[in-house]
Amino acid sequence: MDRDLESIQQVRLLIEKAAEAQKILARFGQEEIDAVVAAMADAARRSAEPLARLAVEETTYGVVADKVEKNLFSSRDVFSAIKNMKTVGVIAEDRENGVVEIAEPVGVVAAIIPCTNPTSTAIFKGLISLKARNAVVMSPHPSAVHCIAESVNVMREAAVQAGAPPGSLGCVTLVSNEATQELMRHRSTAVILATGGAGMVRSAYSSGKPALGVGPGNVPAYIHSSANIQKAVADILTGKCFDNGTICSSEQHMVVDRAIADQVRAEAERQGGFFLTADQARAVARLLILPNFRVNPVMVGQSAERIAKEAGIALPPGKRALIAPLDGIGRGHPLSAEKLSPVLSFFVVKDCHEGADVCRRLLEFGGMGHTMAIHAADDEIIRALALQLPAFRIVVNTPAPFGSIGYSTRLMPSMSLGCGTHGGNITTDNLSPRNLLNIKRLAYERKPVNPPATAIIPAAAKEPSRKSPVAAPSAAVAEQPPAPVSSGIPNPAEIAKLVERFLAAKEPASSTRESQGANAPGAQPKDPPAAASPPVRPVDFVSEADVRRAIEKGEKIAVGPKTIITPSARDLGEPHDIFFSAS
Repeated sequence: MDRDLESIQQVRLLIEKAAEAQKILARFGQEEIDAVVAAMADAARRSAEPLARLAVEETTYGVVADKVEKNLFSSRDVFSAIKNMKTVGVIAEDRENGVVEIAEPVGVVAAIIPCTNPTSTAIFKGLISLKARNAVVMSPHPSAVHCIAESVNVMREAAVQAGAPPGSLGCVTLVSNEATQELMRHRSTAVILATGGAGMVRSAYSSGKPALGVGPGNVPAYIHSSANIQKAVADILTGKCFDNGTICSSEQHMVVDRAIADQVRAEAERQGGFFLTADQARAVARLLILPNFRVNPVMVGQSAERIAKEAGIALPPGKRALIAPLDGIGRGHPLSAEKLSPVLSFFVVKDCHEGADVCRRLLEFGGMGHTMAIHAADDEIIRALALQLPAFRIVVNTPAPFGSIGYSTRLMPSMSLGCGTHGGNITTDNLSPRNLLNIKRLAYERKPVNPPATAIIPAAAKEPSRKSPVAAPSAAVAEQPPAPVSSGIPNPAEIAKLVERFLAAKEPASSTRESQGANAPGAQPKDPPAAASPPVRPVDFVSEADVRRAIEKGEKIAVGPKTIITPSARDLGEPHDIFFSAS
């Protein structure tokens, strides 16, 4: 069989199993699902190092020790943040306003996993999906299939031992573009979690399914003249060099006030930065950025030493980052784009106003809505920049990747960072199980439309009719206090009286029928004629949800020439012979 067809068939089988598992997970209580997620996190934590080694061996990207830390972050920090989160039944209640929030799973999650952070992202997406009682099927990047599949296997085995159905976690191993498209568009897929290149994220959003995609980063780190220079430089180099710059929120640019530029440059050189000449910067740019302005995949996550060697640069010992002074932004300056490696650009600006302009232009060139870092002691400057710059995670006096993912800040720990509408995303959140829940809201009346005191009383009940033979109530009766309002549930004595009254009312009709029968010997009582069945009318519109309800109830749906049937409804209904023609 053709490999593409095999991969599509594998996806269909995985989704079918996931859909069946989803029905079981949806019935899990909070304690049951928490036990499953805890087992998954524990298993991933114990496998953090072998999974990291497997990721580096397969992709050649990054540093084993740093990938171990990322795996631990997903299995330890993310788990710690979500373990007590309510995701089953009533998750919030506002008694004063009478609103109760009830959680329901969204359904089968299609998770697209990148090659830059393969195992840590797989662990993260597995944990948040199951925590929200969703089954998940993962589609790996072609260059990271084995390590992602092994991450899924580790979690699946632990989940099944803790009581989850086997189909709860699936992974595509016959990877193809067709398989990924089938996964995203399949009728049983409820939502897509897309992490990857801009093309993959656009594909997810155009699939016709709800999608949570995360865009690219092009993170500027602004150093204001009030900053602690030594710490600012240390934070930027730490963030840039962690796992050789493969986290999309790692710093890409240093934007420095002119008043301190020389000090920053000297401190960066002291801490392992190597400043490139103009010719060297052009050589590095040709190596890292392809003509189509995408990052050269061969150089992603490589060390500064290897990049320098490939670019023909003799790098002195002890240097861990390459820094290229730039005087422009855009296609004429390739290193002003995201580089996914320990390479920084260096901009000198007059003051915070020019600094804000440069940071905005860098974000507009490739990182809208994602992340930026500010290093300053002046909180007024920090707030002013935060108000005007188009990034939805602005971290202060900390390494950008560590701050943005919630490691060194109190942001929600996450490996998927939404960029909002600026980045073409539906959310600005650090994604969590909350993003994978349907929230049902129970709302009690708080502003009565018909208050009890002004309830409408029929006119006949307000006063006796003039023709009524019933006498008006006596003064003694009229002065009696009103009877207490009933709770709505009659007591046994009231029920008995109601039954007696009902039977008494039926006796005359019964006696009349018996007497008529006695006066007509041999006559048989006739049943009332059956009402003619109304003609079946075709429905106007049929959705996939209508077909599913009909299948569950064993019913059929009447359709006619003018009935609109959605493609997914027709695909699901015709094999089950759901439709019949009605005029």
